[in-house]
Amino acid sequence: MEKSSKQFFSYPPNLHELDLATLVSMYRDRGIPKKAKPGEYFACTVTSKLIKEGKWWFGQYFSQEAWDETLSKGCEGYPLTEVEMNILGLVYAADDGAPKREYVEQNCGAISKLAYMIVNDLKEFGFLSLDDQERLLITPRGEKALQGFAKQMYGKKFKPDMLKINQGEITNPKIEQAPKESSEQANLF
Repeated sequence: MEKSSKQFFSYPPNLHELDLATLVSMYRDRGIPKKAKPGEYFACTVTSKLIKEGKWWFGQYFSQEAWDETLSKGCEGYPLTEVEMNILGLVYAADDGAPKREYVEQNCGAISKLAYMIVNDLKEFGFLSLDDQERLLITPRGEKALQGFAKQMYGKKFKPDMLKINQGEITNPKIEQAPKESSEQANLF
């Protein structure tokens, strides 16, 4: 499915290279206003203009105006990306009842550590709820945010074919196990 806009937030594709502490720190700092050191400037990611203060997003800086333009309708200030759209969309489009949290995290197109944090934030922000069987449910706020992001990205209402899983694009990096060589040494563990 072709995207009609390129102005939306996205996570760097190499987040899997970060250790957990760095990933958590960067994730928690997104959207925090930062000031340039005296005599220095940042460049706004959207406008490329020099700015003295900008909102930080994984090493990129946005002027307040550019940040506001990048937010999608219905997000209530929460910066949505394709990953959040995939999480909300997987829950919204589930035909056979509410999906398990684990399934959504594995199929949202993000590394598991990041997916876990995003699901927690979407719950805290009131876009998702979790039942006692670890199944995710979308709230009216979540549906509004999903539709707003789909409209921003694709220019139309959300459809299940917008999901990465339905496009065959799930990119969860997996660590390959090295084959074990047989040895005569006793296993102490």
